[in-house]
Amino acid sequence: MFVKQLYTSCLSEAAYFIESDGIAVVIDPLRDIEVYLELAKERNATIKYIFETHFHADFVSGHVELEAVTGAKIVYGPDAHTNFESYIAKDNEVFQIGAVSIKVLHTPGHTLESSCYLLLDEKEQPYAVFTGDTLFVGDVGRPDLFSGDMTKEELAGYLFDSLNTRIKTLPDSVLVYPAHGPGSACGKNLGPNTFSTIGEEKATNYALLATDKDKFIEEVTSGLTTPPSYFPINAKINKEGYDALKAVMEKAMQPLTPAEFKAKGKAGALILDTRPATEFGDGFVPGAISIGLEGRFAEWAGSLLPFDQDIILVTPIGKEEETVVRMARVGFDNVVGYLNGGYPAWQASGEAIDMIITVEADELAMDVPHDPNLVIIDVRKQMEYADGHIKNALNITLGDMMDPGKLADLEDNHNLYVHCQGGYRSIIACSIMKREGIHNLRNVDGGFAKMKDQKGLTVVQEKTVLN
Repeated sequence: MFVKQLYTSCLSEAAYFIESDGIAVVIDPLRDIEVYLELAKERNATIKYIFETHFHADFVSGHVELEAVTGAKIVYGPDAHTNFESYIAKDNEVFQIGAVSIKVLHTPGHTLESSCYLLLDEKEQPYAVFTGDTLFVGDVGRPDLFSGDMTKEELAGYLFDSLNTRIKTLPDSVLVYPAHGPGSACGKNLGPNTFSTIGEEKATNYALLATDKDKFIEEVTSGLTTPPSYFPINAKINKEGYDALKAVMEKAMQPLTPAEFKAKGKAGALILDTRPATEFGDGFVPGAISIGLEGRFAEWAGSLLPFDQDIILVTPIGKEEETVVRMARVGFDNVVGYLNGGYPAWQASGEAIDMIITVEADELAMDVPHDPNLVIIDVRKQMEYADGHIKNALNITLGDMMDPGKLADLEDNHNLYVHCQGGYRSIIACSIMKREGIHNLRNVDGGFAKMKDQKGLTVVQEKTVLN
């Protein structure tokens, strides 16, 4: 028996490849499927099944693509309904995989069709459970992403029953392999590891420690942040199907001269720059939005960018294809070209450029008592802001930045100092604000991590709003 976790940090996503006696299955694959095909070739195996734990909301799964290439059967648990050919398994149904087997455990709660897959070894003993978004390390899947008629409280009730009747009854030694790790928006506060055991989770996970259903429902449904805006789009794509990645790549991998690039921008294409935040600040194509590949790129792209507008790219040279693939993972099929030669080609063409001024925390501290028009904008999440922020800072989260109404209170005479925790998100925010015509801004280098210890800047915990 061979089991491999394939973890993608950008999305905090885990897919799995299981093989026994030349028969393989893939669980929750990403849209770019080459890694699974390569593993099958290495193991001299045939991929027979593609198991989906549920309709994912945070990425586009590779189930349709992998089925088209391999002929493997797509399997969902009970209560799943797809617009493509798939096999809807029964609860407790068993699939033979060489000398081992996989048992379907229907575990509604995160969504109604959510199912876990229990791997039984050669002696038919429970070895590992692939829990999807039902159970994470230290957390459980949020019950507020289902788009049907049920409330999050009703789904949380289902989740309580699923955990207590299907998960907690497994032997303590069983490995827990979830679909996500730390940083995922599919839970409230996932632990730092990407796998665990049933015993460890029963001893430490608040959701498995809960014994009162009503208290469990209250705890699981409280403190939930607004899910990223692209989640419903991705869930719909996963349910209905999508274009082949090859076709998406062919459309996107079109090299554009600076003149062609400029023309597409004038025609309405959105410019996305994926270079590191520091490079972007030093100079960029006017109107471009910065989302650097070095951060949680796909998640922020899905949260901030339109799915119904052409997108053209400025990338680090040699990173064009990687950028397109990572965008396709969250459903972007609307990239129509990239700047050939990258930003240096734009500079060499003599076209206009823009830049973002970056200042140190001490410079901001010196300006605070002397500038009545100074406004500090904190683009971190509300929970981060509540835990501690600079006195009088205005909290406009990065997730809200693409809504022009959120910037309506900013006046032309305001001198804006923008920060996040470390610098990645604040550059994104500055690029969006500049695109909206707000240019009297500065990015604070190092963000709150540096600002909180700066003499002259007071950290408070009450929420402050701009009058």
